[in-house]
Amino acid sequence: MQDKLPLVFRWRCLFGLFVSFSGIENIIHRRIASLRKNCYMRNIFIFVLCLVGGSHTVLAQITKASRAYFDYLVTTTHPDRCYRTGEEAAVKIFGFAGGVPLDSVQVSFEAGDDMLPVDKKGTVLFRNGEAVVPFGTMKQPGFRYCHVRFAFNGENYKETLKVAFSPEDIRSVTEMPEDFRKFWEKAMKQAAKVPMEVEVTPMPELSTDKVEVSIVKLPCSREGRCVYGYLSKPRAEGKYPVLMVPPGAGVKRTGASSSYAEEGFITLAIEIHGISPVVSDEEMKAKQQELGDYWLEGIGDKDTYYYKDVYLGCVRAVDYLCSLPEFDGKNVGVCGGSQGGALSIVTAGLDKRVTFVAAFYPALCDVTGFLHGRASGWPRLFMSGKENKLPVDTETACRTLAYYDVVNFARTLTIPGFYSFGYNDNTCPPTSVQAAVNAVTAPKVVVITPTSSHWRFPESNRKSIEWMKKQFR
Repeated sequence: MQDKLPLVFRWRCLFGLFVSFSGIENIIHRRIASLRKNCYMRNIFIFVLCLVGGSHTVLAQITKASRAYFDYLVTTTHPDRCYRTGEEAAVKIFGFAGGVPLDSVQVSFEAGDDMLPVDKKGTVLFRNGEAVVPFGTMKQPGFRYCHVRFAFNGENYKETLKVAFSPEDIRSVTEMPEDFRKFWEKAMKQAAKVPMEVEVTPMPELSTDKVEVSIVKLPCSREGRCVYGYLSKPRAEGKYPVLMVPPGAGVKRTGASSSYAEEGFITLAIEIHGISPVVSDEEMKAKQQELGDYWLEGIGDKDTYYYKDVYLGCVRAVDYLCSLPEFDGKNVGVCGGSQGGALSIVTAGLDKRVTFVAAFYPALCDVTGFLHGRASGWPRLFMSGKENKLPVDTETACRTLAYYDVVNFARTLTIPGFYSFGYNDNTCPPTSVQAAVNAVTAPKVVVITPTSSHWRFPESNRKSIEWMKKQFR
């Protein structure tokens, strides 16, 4: 007779017989009893799981905001922040809380001419998301600053910005000594007599598959002064343009960078104090204490001033670069920022082998400006309210500084130049930098980023590299 029982039913019967005869049945009964005893705890556990799952569902609906609740923007009534003399300048502040225009919030402000004391202050209110702060004008070409402050929801906000008044008309207060050119021609001839006894130390740990890096020691005076630098050369065979990169202000180690070498330049990034990049921390601290305010050393006489050997050391660095067998024999550039920007202009003015210069916010420009009622460049020696550390009288110092002011070197330039700075700079105030840039009569490209201070945007740096490459002959 054919088996009509379903397959599943037959399997269940066989399993039941197995459980009964094997003793597993008793084990199963005991396990069920245990589960019943723990039923209460199990229910609590399930309840907690439900709570957690529910709260997670609720939290998942509160997503993180993609922007701040309070947004604000500070700008001026002229987008480029340039006004004509006699024109009233004004700051515009836009504020929104959750997208709703701010209203009746008070803004306080202080204003004055570049790096000079406050001469105007007051308060205004936000109206329909906008606050307008009129902060004065200038009768003479120059720059003016404005500090704004306000509070919202317990948070304080503050911004500082500067605007220009007819900046293209700013003229330097620095006069060029009659013997300026003769003084430097004589100094360079004397420096050229110093033997070029160069010490080169390969630095494989800093080198890459594309760039070879070494430390170079260059003598620059008969008194034993020298400069150190990191030499970076492209590894690929060929001839390359050379680029001297002087340092910013201070007594510190020179850093190694392959960025310019990767762009196709043989680069020498120097320091100016005769300090090896691999000096110990103890020796570095000793040098920092020894040199201190080095920009005051020997300021009593143009022949003893500290910067004399510094300027000549930059020329010696160009000497070395031009002696390299990989040099293409045509293209010689100098590029730097702050004190490095100053030394770039100085070197280009002194050394006729230099074919292009790129300088960012150069220091040492129009250094006696404060004596004429306006901002001067770093190190701002005559700034009102600043402790005067001059070791000599003002007249003597000014007589020496005229031979070292970057403005006088800018006047001698005959090669193309790239110049860039920001209006918000308080280290190298824009009044002083603009005076130097305006003194340049050679072909020039001027890149202004009004919102930047004593730094540059990567975009500005990229522009300078692209510009330098276009100068190749």
